Amino acid sequence: MKTAATPNQTVTPAPAMCISIETGAKDWKLFMSTGLGQHPRERTVPARDLERLKAEIVRAREHFGLAADAPVSSCYEAGRDGFWLHRALVAMGVANQVIDSSSIEVPRRKRRAKTDRVDGRSLLRMLWRYHNGETKVFQVVNVPSEEEEDARQLHRALETTKKDHNRLVCRIKGLLATQGIHLKELSGLEEKLPRLRLWNGKPLPQGLLTRIGNEWQKAVQLKAQISELGKERRRLLKEAKDQASECARKLIQLRAIGENAGWMFSTELFAWRQFRNRRQVGGVVGLTGTPYQSGDEAREQGISKAGNRWVRGMVIEIAWGWLRYQPESELSQWYQRRFGHGNSRLRRIGIVALARRMLIALWRYLQTGTPPAGALLKG
Repeated sequence: MKTAATPNQTVTPAPAMCISIETGAKDWKLFMSTGLGQHPRERTVPARDLERLKAEIVRAREHFGLAADAPVSSCYEAGRDGFWLHRALVAMGVANQVIDSSSIEVPRRKRRAKTDRVDGRSLLRMLWRYHNGETKVFQVVNVPSEEEEDARQLHRALETTKKDHNRLVCRIKGLLATQGIHLKELSGLEEKLPRLRLWNGKPLPQGLLTRIGNEWQKAVQLKAQISELGKERRRLLKEAKDQASECARKLIQLRAIGENAGWMFSTELFAWRQFRNRRQVGGVVGLTGTPYQSGDEAREQGISKAGNRWVRGMVIEIAWGWLRYQPESELSQWYQRRFGHGNSRLRRIGIVALARRMLIALWRYLQTGTPPAGALLKG
């Protein structure tokens, strides 16, 4: 849902009124003001009640003596409510920003006060600073269109279904392990269960048989869902003419990149995001360094791990495959020179650096049509 890249937009002139929204499951808290240093107007509206929200904006304009068409800017933290609220606010004529929660400034005290009022007022002050030119006060999430957001559901559903299936398989194996039974494969489990025996030759207890049978039925259903989702993705890759499918097909032409990676890189990043430089490409998936320097002390804390976790995990996995299937490419040669002769820890650090370089190379490949140097296309 959220990314940590710098927003690709210019800051608009300061609006007449700013609103910060603290969203919740039952209530939303609104904090409104017309400038820094002003005591904010606070109101609470039922969650998801857009009519009340619109009415409060109208009343706030009247309270502050603003014109009925005075420009209003708002913000809320990216989270459970997703992007529908952003689209609703924009439809009302409000210039809204969706904020990356992890980029918001907080006190560094050991114990700090945290309430909706404290957070809402703090976010309101940051919004005014943002409109006054301090663009790095927080990071703005790039909001996809409804079509672009919907295109991501297929592979996300596939990934979560696979995880659910693996969880059930591990649970069944764990239940059998408590009785001293080890099965490498669970295929045909319904026929195997009646023949399984405990350490003393007795059959499995009836309660355990029932539980394992129920769990196996769920696993079979999920397996069927995985198959259907995979078929739908292959159909889109073959027939669809939209930008995401075209982008995925181009990525899959490269060795080491299959359907999973090509489709994910396309729908999560390259088919709808506009990157201006390589730093944005690395930053959007959290593959950027986080240096710590204070006085004479200077050290590297590792990658930020901000941004899109779906792509970050996949690109590191593909980087290992790149070394195997693209050994003659410049990227693989660079890795071997720099990290190939190191220990296992150094190679793991190097694979993250390779993943970042590879992702940037894929972005350039989609922009220019030229494959990464030395990389081979599939036959």
